[in-house]
Amino acid sequence: MDTGRIPAREAARRELSKGAYHENDPNLLQRAMDHLWTWFGDVLAAASGAAPGGVAGLTVLLLIVIALAAALRWRLGTPQSGARPADALFPDGPRSAADHRTAAEAHAAAGRWNQAVQERMRAIVRALEERALLDPRPGRTADEAATEAGLALPAHAAHLLAAARVFDDVTYGGRVADRPSYLGLLDLDLAVESARPQLTGAREGADE
Repeated sequence: MDTGRIPAREAARRELSKGAYHENDPNLLQRAMDHLWTWFGDVLAAASGAAPGGVAGLTVLLLIVIALAAALRWRLGTPQSGARPADALFPDGPRSAADHRTAAEAHAAAGRWNQAVQERMRAIVRALEERALLDPRPGRTADEAATEAGLALPAHAAHLLAAARVFDDVTYGGRVADRPSYLGLLDLDLAVESARPQLTGAREGADE
């Protein structure tokens, strides 16, 4: 007996729904990726149709955008985490003046004058903090430390500001330090270490 068209269709559908016929079907992730690539291809096709020069023009535009993004990233540099100022004197956290002096001497012995200058300036400021001539303050710059220290040690104010400029030039200005630069900070470190602060009352009396 012939089977009717509709019952035959249902029988075929039930047969094809069996798992044996779908073992090689793509999984959900593969189907999603196929849809994504199809959508991306449609977008590119539409964009290439609208862009001058078709696909070639679109490719040139994409390369220009990538080049501009790379140039901008190179110009601005890699973003730094945290809120610490870029020109903070102590970017690696607190260390003692003795530690900075030891590091400065090691760099100087090896002829690494840039690092020697940086560590000697840090030693000067940290020593002033340890003597309570400066209040410890995270994020303080070399210029700020020199200005504040000059109020307590006015006889050395000009030399402190000059040392801060050397530190900034070496650290941020691309300058290369040398042995005389380091010896200048070493002399200042020794002079400041033995200097007696000027009392506020005496300074105010002198100003009057």
